[in-house]
Amino acid sequence: MKSLKWTQFDTRWMLSLFGTAVGAGILYLPIKAGSGGVFPVLVMAFIIFPMVFLSHRALSRFVLQASGNDKDITYAAEEYFGRKVSLFIAILYFFAIFPICLAYCVGITNTFENFIYNQLLPLLNVDGAFAQWLNSIYQIKDVNGKKIIALFPFYRAILVFVLVSAFMVIMLFSEEIITKICEWLVYPLCIILFAFSLYLIPHWSFDFVAIPNVKEFLTIIWLTLPVLVFSFNHSPAISTFSLNVKKEYATIYEKKTSEILFATSSMLLVFVMFFVISCVLSLNPEELADARAQNIPILSFFANKFENPWIVYSSPIIAFLAISSSFFGHYFGAREGAYGVVRKACKLFGDKEPNLKLIRFFSGLVMYVVMLFVAFYNPSVLGFIENLGGPIIAAILFIMPIVAIYMVSKLKKFQNKFLDTFVFVTGILTIVTVIYVF
Repeated sequence: MKSLKWTQFDTRWMLSLFGTAVGAGILYLPIKAGSGGVFPVLVMAFIIFPMVFLSHRALSRFVLQASGNDKDITYAAEEYFGRKVSLFIAILYFFAIFPICLAYCVGITNTFENFIYNQLLPLLNVDGAFAQWLNSIYQIKDVNGKKIIALFPFYRAILVFVLVSAFMVIMLFSEEIITKICEWLVYPLCIILFAFSLYLIPHWSFDFVAIPNVKEFLTIIWLTLPVLVFSFNHSPAISTFSLNVKKEYATIYEKKTSEILFATSSMLLVFVMFFVISCVLSLNPEELADARAQNIPILSFFANKFENPWIVYSSPIIAFLAISSSFFGHYFGAREGAYGVVRKACKLFGDKEPNLKLIRFFSGLVMYVVMLFVAFYNPSVLGFIENLGGPIIAAILFIMPIVAIYMVSKLKKFQNKFLDTFVFVTGILTIVTVIYVF
């Protein structure tokens, strides 16, 4: 029997889960959370830890209690609820994760688009042919009354094709290799994001700090829940994580998963919320509105704001690495969900043994084409998170595991009415923000 002593295996998974969460969410969270000032952000810091830890632990238990050591979340759903209900859950699971991949494709495209014009172009000889050509492929667009510099459609299409295709080529490598690369990226990302948060401290300004009235205060926190859930979400990796822990710790896997998830949630709380608070105090409301209109990560906005060369050129690179590492983790989950949906649909309509290779090929192709079109169309990343990503994630992460705990006999041993109510209610509140928005 293995002991509960912390091991290198635990560290690797803690960092992998952290890397899955740190992506477009953390880079856009300050833009949304900061709209109401710093005081709502401080309250968010208190409520987000139990939300994140308890919900991810519940989802992990959902996977762990399924029969066998290789049954992912879609198989677990089928075992607990039957084929028809599990098909609905598989569809929900897919749409909880795939929109995140779409948001990342938009984010990475806009990061590069912004970097080329604001950081690369000024480095070139203004009279040079290449610099003049680069300048000629950009246009001035009006977005919600704000003038935005953007590529002409033809050149944006080329940039989208190159970046999204590069992502898909990397996904052809083995899952183990990609996981290790993401693990290597997490270390510098943690250090750099923390250093950046510290760097911003001298730029903090309390001129715009104001306490909103109670109704406005609560509304701001409520409407920020989808972006908070999105920013701390590492559910796409929970299925793979849980199965790996179950294989590594045959007898104590339940305690081990809780221990690793607690460490991951703690790490996210410290790094993410310190980063958010530091960003919010360094920008005024108008600058936050500009960042939203430009549809770029907060780091890219800071690169345009500051004259410090280190910030100017490192910020877009950090944003690229953060989005890339998180994209890979989420794509694994989206791909798993897509395979599950098609496989279950085939079985439901009479095909007892569907061609898995064909399913993988066409699922991957459809996802690739959709990512190309969405990245080109350039929808609001925050809009994606608020109206689609966050609420659907909440349904899978907060609602489904709690319902299962009270419906499935295998899971009833985990019941805790007080904590379960907290997770369920915060999940419902996250989902119903969509009604308010529309």
